Amino acid sequence: MIPLKDNVPTSRFPLVTVLLIVANLVVFAWQLSFSDSEESEEIRQGGITGLSERDQASIEYGAIPYRILHPGEGCAVGVPAGQAEADILCEGTPEYEGAELGDTSFVPLDEAPWWATVFLSMFMHGGLLHIAFNMLFLWIFGNNVEDSMGRARYLGFYLLAGIVAVYSQALIDPDSTVPTIGASGAVAGVLGGYLLLLPHARVLTLIFIIFFVTLVEIPAYVMLGIWFVLQFLPAVGQVATPVQGGVAYLAHVGGFVFGLAAIRLFARRRPEFGGGGPQYPVY
Repeated sequence: MIPLKDNVPTSRFPLVTVLLIVANLVVFAWQLSFSDSEESEEIRQGGITGLSERDQASIEYGAIPYRILHPGEGCAVGVPAGQAEADILCEGTPEYEGAELGDTSFVPLDEAPWWATVFLSMFMHGGLLHIAFNMLFLWIFGNNVEDSMGRARYLGFYLLAGIVAVYSQALIDPDSTVPTIGASGAVAGVLGGYLLLLPHARVLTLIFIIFFVTLVEIPAYVMLGIWFVLQFLPAVGQVATPVQGGVAYLAHVGGFVFGLAAIRLFARRRPEFGGGGPQYPVY
Protein backbone atom coordinates (compact mmCIF):
# COMPACT_ATOMS: atom_id res chain seq x y z
CA MET A 1 0.00 0.00 0.00
CA ILE A 2 1.31 3.42 -0.99
CA PRO A 3 -0.53 6.51 0.31
CA LEU A 4 -0.93 9.34 -2.20
CA LYS A 5 -2.89 12.01 -0.31
CA ASP A 6 -5.42 12.54 2.47
CA ASN A 7 -8.63 14.60 2.43
CA VAL A 8 -7.83 17.03 5.25
CA PRO A 9 -6.68 20.54 4.26
CA THR A 10 -4.42 22.65 6.45
CA SER A 11 -5.10 26.15 7.75
CA ARG A 12 -1.59 27.38 6.93
CA PHE A 13 1.41 26.38 4.88
CA PRO A 14 3.33 23.48 6.56
CA LEU A 15 6.68 25.25 6.57
CA VAL A 16 8.49 22.92 9.00
CA THR A 17 7.39 19.79 7.14
CA VAL A 18 8.70 21.23 3.88
CA LEU A 19 11.98 22.32 5.48
CA LEU A 20 12.46 18.85 7.00
CA ILE A 21 11.97 17.28 3.58
CA VAL A 22 14.44 19.73 2.05
CA ALA A 23 16.99 19.00 4.80
CA ASN A 24 16.69 15.26 4.20
CA LEU A 25 17.13 15.71 0.46
CA VAL A 26 20.17 17.95 0.93
CA VAL A 27 21.84 15.43 3.24
CA PHE A 28 21.02 12.60 0.83
CA ALA A 29 22.59 14.58 -2.01
CA TRP A 30 25.66 15.02 0.19
CA GLN A 31 25.79 11.25 0.73
CA LEU A 32 25.57 10.66 -3.01
CA SER A 33 28.60 12.90 -3.50
CA PHE A 34 30.73 10.15 -1.97
CA SER A 35 31.95 7.19 -3.96
CA ASP A 36 29.95 4.00 -3.51
CA SER A 37 32.49 1.72 -5.17
CA GLU A 38 35.99 2.77 -4.17
CA GLU A 39 37.54 3.03 -0.74
CA SER A 40 38.34 6.49 0.56
CA GLU A 41 41.97 7.61 0.59
CA GLU A 42 42.12 7.35 4.38
CA ILE A 43 40.80 3.82 4.40
CA ARG A 44 43.04 2.75 1.51
CA GLN A 45 46.06 3.99 3.46
CA GLY A 46 44.87 1.86 6.36
CA GLY A 47 44.95 -1.25 4.19
CA ILE A 48 41.21 -1.87 4.55
CA THR A 49 39.12 -3.25 1.70
CA GLY A 50 35.38 -3.39 1.21
CA LEU A 51 34.51 0.02 2.66
CA SER A 52 33.34 2.78 0.34
CA GLU A 53 33.43 6.50 1.08
CA ARG A 54 29.65 6.45 1.44
CA ASP A 55 29.82 3.59 3.93
CA GLN A 56 32.44 5.48 5.90
CA ALA A 57 30.18 8.55 6.07
CA SER A 58 27.35 6.37 7.40
CA ILE A 59 29.66 4.97 10.06
CA GLU A 60 30.99 8.38 11.10
CA TYR A 61 27.64 10.17 11.24
CA GLY A 62 25.16 7.33 11.83
CA ALA A 63 23.93 6.42 15.31
CA ILE A 64 26.00 3.41 16.43
CA PRO A 65 24.10 1.70 19.28
CA TYR A 66 27.20 1.00 21.38
CA ARG A 67 28.39 4.61 21.08
CA ILE A 68 25.10 6.27 22.00
CA LEU A 69 24.65 3.91 24.96
CA HIS A 70 28.28 4.35 26.06
CA PRO A 71 28.95 8.09 25.63
CA GLY A 72 32.57 9.02 25.05
CA GLU A 73 33.69 5.70 23.59
CA GLY A 74 35.43 5.99 20.23
CA CYS A 75 35.41 3.50 17.37
CA ALA A 76 37.80 2.27 14.70
CA VAL A 77 37.31 0.36 11.47
CA GLY A 78 39.47 -2.49 10.28
CA VAL A 79 39.64 -6.15 9.36
CA PRO A 80 39.71 -8.38 12.46
CA ALA A 81 41.97 -11.44 12.42
CA GLY A 82 40.41 -14.29 10.49
CA GLN A 83 37.99 -12.06 8.57
CA ALA A 84 38.08 -10.75 5.01
CA GLU A 85 35.78 -7.74 5.34
CA ALA A 86 35.98 -4.53 7.33
CA ASP A 87 34.30 -4.31 10.72
CA ILE A 88 33.63 -1.58 13.29
CA LEU A 89 35.18 -1.93 16.74
CA CYS A 90 34.37 0.38 19.64
CA GLU A 91 36.29 1.17 22.82
CA GLY A 92 35.28 -0.88 25.80
CA THR A 93 34.46 -4.03 23.85
CA PRO A 94 36.67 -7.14 24.10
CA GLU A 95 37.16 -7.09 20.32
CA TYR A 96 38.49 -3.53 20.43
CA GLU A 97 40.87 -4.19 23.32
CA GLY A 98 42.31 -7.20 21.52
CA ALA A 99 42.80 -5.46 18.19
CA GLU A 100 46.15 -4.09 17.10
CA LEU A 101 45.03 -0.49 16.74
CA GLY A 102 48.55 0.86 16.47
CA ASP A 103 49.36 -0.80 13.15
CA THR A 104 47.77 -0.39 9.74
CA SER A 105 45.01 -2.92 10.40
CA PHE A 106 42.65 -0.38 11.95
CA VAL A 107 41.87 3.26 11.30
CA PRO A 108 40.23 5.45 13.99
CA LEU A 109 37.16 7.06 12.50
CA ASP A 110 36.80 10.82 12.33
CA GLU A 111 33.40 10.62 13.94
CA ALA A 112 30.91 13.29 14.89
CA PRO A 113 30.26 13.48 18.68
CA TRP A 114 28.00 10.66 19.83
CA TRP A 115 25.14 13.06 20.73
CA ALA A 116 25.33 14.70 17.29
CA THR A 117 24.96 11.33 15.55
CA VAL A 118 21.59 10.85 17.25
CA PHE A 119 20.32 13.86 15.28
CA LEU A 120 22.42 13.55 12.13
CA SER A 121 21.36 9.93 11.61
CA MET A 122 17.73 11.08 11.23
CA PHE A 123 18.61 12.90 8.01
CA MET A 124 20.71 10.18 6.37
CA HIS A 125 19.34 7.36 4.21
CA GLY A 126 20.52 4.09 2.77
CA GLY A 127 19.13 4.49 -0.73
CA LEU A 128 16.65 6.16 -3.06
CA LEU A 129 13.63 4.06 -2.06
CA HIS A 130 14.44 4.56 1.61
CA ILE A 131 14.28 8.34 1.38
CA ALA A 132 11.46 8.37 -1.19
CA PHE A 133 9.02 6.48 1.04
CA ASN A 134 10.02 8.38 4.17
CA MET A 135 9.49 11.74 2.51
CA LEU A 136 6.22 10.62 0.89
CA PHE A 137 4.76 9.67 4.28
CA LEU A 138 6.08 12.85 5.87
CA TRP A 139 4.63 14.98 3.04
CA ILE A 140 1.17 13.40 3.31
CA PHE A 141 0.76 13.13 7.08
CA GLY A 142 3.13 15.73 8.50
CA ASN A 143 1.22 18.80 7.35
CA ASN A 144 -1.85 18.08 9.50
CA VAL A 145 0.22 17.15 12.54
CA GLU A 146 2.17 20.40 12.18
CA ASP A 147 -1.15 22.25 11.78
CA SER A 148 -2.35 20.84 15.10
CA MET A 149 0.74 21.94 17.04
CA GLY A 150 2.31 24.97 15.51
CA ARG A 151 5.75 25.01 13.97
CA ALA A 152 8.06 25.08 16.99
CA ARG A 153 6.18 22.37 18.91
CA TYR A 154 5.99 20.20 15.80
CA LEU A 155 9.74 20.40 15.25
CA GLY A 156 10.33 19.37 18.87
CA PHE A 157 7.82 16.52 18.50
CA TYR A 158 9.51 15.28 15.32
CA LEU A 159 13.02 15.32 16.79
CA LEU A 160 11.93 13.66 20.03
CA ALA A 161 10.21 10.90 18.06
CA GLY A 162 13.46 10.36 16.18
CA ILE A 163 15.47 10.19 19.41
CA VAL A 164 13.07 7.67 20.94
CA ALA A 165 13.25 5.61 17.76
CA VAL A 166 17.06 5.56 17.69
CA TYR A 167 17.30 4.41 21.31
CA SER A 168 14.49 1.87 20.86
CA GLN A 169 16.53 0.19 18.15
CA ALA A 170 19.78 0.47 20.12
CA LEU A 171 18.30 -1.32 23.13
CA ILE A 172 17.70 -4.50 21.07
CA ASP A 173 21.44 -5.10 20.92
CA PRO A 174 23.38 -2.59 23.08
CA ASP A 175 26.72 -3.96 21.86
CA SER A 176 25.90 -3.53 18.18
CA THR A 177 28.29 -1.39 16.12
CA VAL A 178 26.08 -1.26 13.02
CA PRO A 179 25.06 2.39 12.45
CA THR A 180 21.37 3.28 12.31
CA ILE A 181 20.36 5.88 9.71
CA GLY A 182 17.07 7.16 8.35
CA ALA A 183 14.11 9.41 9.12
CA SER A 184 11.77 6.42 9.50
CA GLY A 185 11.54 6.59 13.30
CA ALA A 186 10.75 10.31 13.36
CA VAL A 187 8.23 9.90 10.55
CA ALA A 188 6.67 6.99 12.45
CA GLY A 189 6.09 9.39 15.35
CA VAL A 190 4.21 11.67 12.96
CA LEU A 191 2.10 8.70 11.83
CA GLY A 192 1.26 7.77 15.41
CA GLY A 193 0.18 11.34 16.14
CA TYR A 194 -1.90 11.50 12.95
CA LEU A 195 -3.68 8.26 13.87
CA LEU A 196 -5.06 9.76 17.08
CA LEU A 197 -5.74 13.19 15.60
CA LEU A 198 -7.54 12.08 12.44
CA PRO A 199 -8.44 8.38 12.59
CA HIS A 200 -11.36 8.82 10.18
CA ALA A 201 -9.55 10.89 7.58
CA ARG A 202 -9.65 9.30 4.14
CA VAL A 203 -6.34 8.37 2.53
CA LEU A 204 -6.15 7.79 -1.21
CA THR A 205 -4.00 4.67 -1.44
CA LEU A 206 -2.37 2.82 -4.30
CA ILE A 207 -2.75 -0.91 -3.67
CA PHE A 208 -0.77 -3.68 -5.35
CA ILE A 209 -2.09 -7.26 -5.15
CA ILE A 210 0.15 -9.41 -7.35
CA PHE A 211 -0.73 -8.08 -10.83
CA PHE A 212 -3.81 -6.16 -9.68
CA VAL A 213 -3.35 -2.42 -9.13
CA THR A 214 -6.06 -0.05 -7.91
CA LEU A 215 -6.69 3.25 -6.14
CA VAL A 216 -8.84 3.10 -3.00
CA GLU A 217 -9.79 5.66 -0.35
CA ILE A 218 -9.45 4.03 3.04
CA PRO A 219 -9.76 5.40 6.59
CA ALA A 220 -6.50 6.54 8.15
CA TYR A 221 -6.93 4.10 11.04
CA VAL A 222 -7.00 1.19 8.57
CA MET A 223 -4.05 2.45 6.53
CA LEU A 224 -1.86 3.26 9.54
CA GLY A 225 -3.04 0.23 11.50
CA ILE A 226 -1.88 -2.10 8.74
CA TRP A 227 1.39 -0.17 8.48
CA PHE A 228 2.00 -0.59 12.22
CA VAL A 229 1.28 -4.32 12.17
CA LEU A 230 3.75 -4.75 9.31
CA GLN A 231 6.40 -3.06 11.47
CA PHE A 232 5.48 -4.67 14.79
CA LEU A 233 5.63 -8.32 13.73
CA PRO A 234 9.20 -8.15 12.36
CA ALA A 235 10.20 -6.07 15.40
CA VAL A 236 9.10 -8.92 17.67
CA GLY A 237 11.32 -11.23 15.65
CA GLN A 238 14.26 -8.85 16.03
CA VAL A 239 13.78 -8.72 19.80
CA ALA A 240 13.71 -12.52 19.95
CA THR A 241 16.72 -12.90 17.66
CA PRO A 242 18.82 -9.74 17.25
CA VAL A 243 20.47 -9.45 13.84
CA GLN A 244 23.18 -7.15 12.53
CA GLY A 245 21.95 -4.74 9.88
CA GLY A 246 18.68 -4.77 7.97
CA VAL A 247 15.55 -2.70 8.57
CA ALA A 248 15.32 -1.06 12.00
CA TYR A 249 11.76 -2.22 12.72
CA LEU A 250 11.88 -1.48 16.43
CA ALA A 251 12.84 2.11 15.63
CA HIS A 252 9.61 2.38 13.63
CA VAL A 253 7.61 0.87 16.50
CA GLY A 254 9.29 3.09 19.10
CA GLY A 255 8.66 6.24 17.09
CA PHE A 256 5.03 5.30 16.41
CA VAL A 257 4.31 4.52 20.07
CA PHE A 258 5.90 7.84 21.05
CA GLY A 259 3.59 9.61 18.60
CA LEU A 260 0.55 7.91 20.13
CA ALA A 261 1.65 8.72 23.66
CA ALA A 262 2.81 12.31 23.14
CA ILE A 263 0.38 13.77 20.61
CA ARG A 264 -2.04 15.05 23.24
CA LEU A 265 0.81 16.83 25.03
CA PHE A 266 1.91 18.64 21.88
CA ALA A 267 -1.27 19.21 19.87
CA ARG A 268 -3.16 22.41 20.56
CA ARG A 269 -6.16 21.59 18.40
CA ARG A 270 -7.56 18.86 16.21
CA PRO A 271 -7.47 19.61 12.46
CA GLU A 272 -10.93 19.87 10.88
CA PHE A 273 -12.23 18.51 7.60
CA GLY A 274 -13.51 21.90 6.49
CA GLY A 275 -14.80 25.16 7.83
CA GLY A 276 -14.02 28.82 7.72
CA GLY A 277 -10.71 30.48 7.06
CA PRO A 278 -8.20 29.97 4.30
CA GLN A 279 -7.17 26.41 3.64
CA TYR A 280 -4.15 25.09 1.81
CA PRO A 281 -4.50 22.23 -0.67
CA VAL A 282 -4.76 18.66 0.47
CA TYR A 283 -1.70 16.53 -0.40
